[in-house]
Amino acid sequence: MDPPGASPLASENPRLEEDLRQLRESIFGRPPRLTLVSTWPHVLLFALTAGSIYYTGGARMMVSLMSILLAHEMGHYVMCRRYRVDATLPYFIPLPWLSFVGTLGAFIRMRSPIPDRRALMDIGVSGPLAGFLVCLPVLVIGLHEARIAAHVAGPATLSLGEPLLFQWAAHWVKGPIPEGSDLLIGPVGLAAWFGLLITALNLMPIGQLDGGHVAYALLRRHHRLVTRAALAACVVLLYLRPTWLLWTLLLLVLGRRHPPTLHDARPLGPARVALGLAGVAVFAVCFTPNPFLVSWGDFIEAWRALFGVAFTSR
Repeated sequence: MDPPGASPLASENPRLEEDLRQLRESIFGRPPRLTLVSTWPHVLLFALTAGSIYYTGGARMMVSLMSILLAHEMGHYVMCRRYRVDATLPYFIPLPWLSFVGTLGAFIRMRSPIPDRRALMDIGVSGPLAGFLVCLPVLVIGLHEARIAAHVAGPATLSLGEPLLFQWAAHWVKGPIPEGSDLLIGPVGLAAWFGLLITALNLMPIGQLDGGHVAYALLRRHHRLVTRAALAACVVLLYLRPTWLLWTLLLLVLGRRHPPTLHDARPLGPARVALGLAGVAVFAVCFTPNPFLVSWGDFIEAWRALFGVAFTSR
């Protein structure tokens, strides 16, 4: 919906722009100021997540991964403050023992509507782009600390799929990997790999993910079709590999809908279109269809071993 008197020419009329801002604030109020009471849960979760990553992978992983996650979430938060959208500080998610990096990432929650599609684009794409820019030097450092060794298969080995950017960077830093050898990454390299994964997952054009914001801003009338196609792709990936099970279920639970902005009619403009295409390019180089090289057979056998279940055929 558009506010009363909204016009595509609002961006060219500063007085009208100010009137629209005041109208939004009169209806939804101004974002509240930060206080000690409102910030302490976020600080606590930040500290717990940093501790969880430190416990899992050491200080270098903690510094590297927290830098990527913080840049991503603060990219969103700063843009929300710029457009006076009420949003929380980042909620970091610690997950010791159950996550191989000690965390499931972080998120912020927006509590008021987005003014228009320009603001939606800026808020949606700023997080992935900020995290991506921090991830680049972390990736280079991580590849420099990585080593090439003979391939060893075993239950203690976790094989990771490589996004395009990871492949290009590894070839640039290490050169071609000899046949029968693997690139063994350390804690910084693992932080970079996880940062690329989180960036790609968030940029999927579904619902209210960052990529869903970008898709709605770019293709407002066709965003539902894009979301359905992306969900169908997730189902296909799930059929091929079990690593997509949790993420596909989560997306189905979160839903496919994206709420309209207050002023959808305002033109996006060529600068925001270019920004959205940059987000699409980042998704393309960060995405891998098989993050963990595990087949359904391996997955089932692991569950059998975990729960002590034996199956025999006659």
